Amino acid sequence: MYDFHLHSEYSIDSKTSMEDMVVTAIDKNMKSICFTDHVDFDSTAQRIDFVFRTSDYFKNIRQVKYKYMKDIEILAGVEIGIQPHLLERYNRFIESNDFDFVLMSIHSVNKLDIYSDNFTKGVKPITALEEYYKDMYYCIKNFNNFDVLGHLDYIDRYFEDYSSIPKYDDYYYPIECILKLLIENGKGIEINTAGMRYGLGYFHPKIQILKLYKELGGEIITIGSDSHTPENIGYEYRTVEKMLKEIGFKYIHIFKERKKYPINII
Repeated sequence: MYDFHLHSEYSIDSKTSMEDMVVTAIDKNMKSICFTDHVDFDSTAQRIDFVFRTSDYFKNIRQVKYKYMKDIEILAGVEIGIQPHLLERYNRFIESNDFDFVLMSIHSVNKLDIYSDNFTKGVKPITALEEYYKDMYYCIKNFNNFDVLGHLDYIDRYFEDYSSIPKYDDYYYPIECILKLLIENGKGIEINTAGMRYGLGYFHPKIQILKLYKELGGEIITIGSDSHTPENIGYEYRTVEKMLKEIGFKYIHIFKERKKYPINII
């Protein structure tokens, strides 16, 4: 099992040490894990930089990597909270660090954090989705220094009433454009299992998007629990594998030194 979306105390929203995450991953028979701690520049209405000290981050990863090297593979990634006005700044940050894996996510729209600033509150749901996917498309089109797009329909988590989330057919076109662009640029998508933990009843992205990705020729998929605490490491991993196999995917992927490696789905 391979979990490529994990957070530790280096993320603003986690208090768990890397070692605690690693020990639990070993107990759960994970083969490989990748820490993807948050870097969110110019975040929230207060314009705060949520970023870890990279020298400490890599030092800590090296420590657990070598301490547990006989039991598990540990990789150093990052989850960047991209925004259209931050592309050059993120490029400089990534170029300055030797990450194994760069996960690009949209956490903010129109300079408002979707969670902290309640971006969806008081906004017509279809309008919120249109703005979210517009920013996503712009960033994918104009920024290339990432490997995989994280939790594509993440915004769904933050509608107060899940029944108000527009039907997939109402915003099919921007999703199709985003997936085509990702495939054209050789980028992948993540299946993020946290959607189930939020009570959505589906993973990120929902199955219609996964099927479309497959139909369009998409192949690069990573699996991540988005876990900020040990108990959720590898959450619903086998369920995701089964679903991918039923859709017709033959592989998931992992990344090392920014290079992708296919893993057969059993």
